[in-house]
Amino acid sequence: MKIVGVGDNVLDKYVDQGLMYPGGNAVNVPVLALRYGAEAAAYIGALGDDGGGRWLREALVREGLDVSRTKILPENNSYSRVTLVDGDRTFVGSEKGASCKLVLSREDLDYIRGFDVVHTSIYSGLEGQLKELRASSRILAFDFSNECDAAYLRAVAGSVDYAFFSGSKMNDSDIEALFLLTESFGVTLCLVTRGSRGAVLRFEGRTYRQDAVPCEVVDTLGAGDAFIARLILGIVSGGEPQAVLGESARCAAAACSHYGAFGYPKPF
Repeated sequence: MKIVGVGDNVLDKYVDQGLMYPGGNAVNVPVLALRYGAEAAAYIGALGDDGGGRWLREALVREGLDVSRTKILPENNSYSRVTLVDGDRTFVGSEKGASCKLVLSREDLDYIRGFDVVHTSIYSGLEGQLKELRASSRILAFDFSNECDAAYLRAVAGSVDYAFFSGSKMNDSDIEALFLLTESFGVTLCLVTRGSRGAVLRFEGRTYRQDAVPCEVVDTLGAGDAFIARLILGIVSGGEPQAVLGESARCAAAACSHYGAFGYPKPF
């Protein structure tokens, strides 16, 4: 499987540590998918020309991603400020920068056609280009996080093949209603992760459930992206859905054992 992340990136500043870590949903998923065994991975996004943007790009190069189509803008990168409460990450502020200003070119879209999966998110600001992105994709995966309302979902879901939601407060009825709605738009895979309550997957009309894997939590940041990355890899590679779901839960648990989404701390 070849996967490209398109859109958001960020440097997560851990205020209690004085360290920042590369991240962002459209960054984390291809990085982790490559670690889990994907054939190739790439990232297309807008980075600042400051120290944070340069560090994020260097981390991706070290991980083996193709970053040849990243855009370097003459401004600061995007940052978030993070604190940890018993290992649970809490965002306490943000500094918006280059990452929300990506404009895809025709050359970018042609490049994207060479990948099996394109992954983006609600934080990428690509809604106006989503139809073009979909037309260039074999499989378009989209992380809705926990911040989309019904109007946004209806506007976006028709362009999406794989949909991901954070739903720690959702009950079974809420999840079933979400599955039915996304299926009505043609979504073939829909995952709801619920933290310690496990995850529920709908794939090709069947529902699968997975308990959370017990672990010693250091930092929950990036756990959801680890789950998504392993799930995409397993499903696209033809794995049995329940087995893939279990392996994805184990990867999410392992991601809680270290700081940052995939490492690379640097003082800020």
